[in-house]
Amino acid sequence: MTLCLLLLSAVAVAAAVPVPRALTRAAWPEREPVVGLWVWQCLVATVLLCCLTALVLGAAAVFHTVRDHVFAPAPPAVTAAYDLSAAPVWAVTLTLLLAAGAGWTTAMLARELVEARRRRGAARAHLRERAPDLPAGLGALTRGPLLVLEDEYPDAWWMPGSPAQLIVTTGALHRLTDHQLDAVLTHERGHARARHDWLLHLSTALATGFPRVPLFAHFCDQTHRLVELAADDTASRRCGHLTTALALISLNQHRGVLSCASSHRLLGERVDRLLEPPPRLLRRQRALTTAMATLVPLLPLLIVFGPGLSALA
Repeated sequence: MTLCLLLLSAVAVAAAVPVPRALTRAAWPEREPVVGLWVWQCLVATVLLCCLTALVLGAAAVFHTVRDHVFAPAPPAVTAAYDLSAAPVWAVTLTLLLAAGAGWTTAMLARELVEARRRRGAARAHLRERAPDLPAGLGALTRGPLLVLEDEYPDAWWMPGSPAQLIVTTGALHRLTDHQLDAVLTHERGHARARHDWLLHLSTALATGFPRVPLFAHFCDQTHRLVELAADDTASRRCGHLTTALALISLNQHRGVLSCASSHRLLGERVDRLLEPPPRLLRRQRALTTAMATLVPLLPLLIVFGPGLSALA
């Protein structure tokens, strides 16, 4: 049991500190944002699985009730392989810290979901006020998948929820050409199909709950960046890189899309990337990176189940 806890702690620390720092310095996620998002998710899953399995194992060593439930169906040889008879003081402390961390993580996730639902409700109420008044019998159109708002301010965004809606202002319709408007709509549909809103909620909750953990802080920053790059790629594959770049400039010109200010830097980087698209990774490289990232979360499971499987063998 002691060796398992030490190995799980080592894997969690490695995945939470040096690996994300190296990944943020890498250039390839910009070339393959979808693969980059998957690698970040696998890193987070690895750390969470390390913490969860270490919590279960430590609780089984500290509390007899937990041990009886966890190892109830296991043969005596498997239980003996984990040596749960006496837990050292540091293991008890680690278990209590992990239990507190699990409770705090759950609270942060619940808080983020509640806040997101409240924000969506407020946004929908605001939209109902701004939506044009329609004749009787046509009110259902304001609840359709596409809603056009009369506003000279050019904007377009996706409103997640049930039902999900794509909102476009008349200012955007006047400023964008048909092809540029198609690029904007494809970009927003790309967010919707990939359920980027759930990924953003997860990364925000973890970064809010554990701001000093490098993995969660970088995961939040990179997620907000990579989801936009992935949606840009979806639009550019359908409408072309130049059309998507011009649509992005036209829609954000009033925000200072070409400004050097930090708040507008991502917009400028997205435009530069669309005008000079970087070469994609080879299909073999994408498959290999995805497969390796998928296998990493299995490492804590292998560490935990290793002694039991060895005893059965």
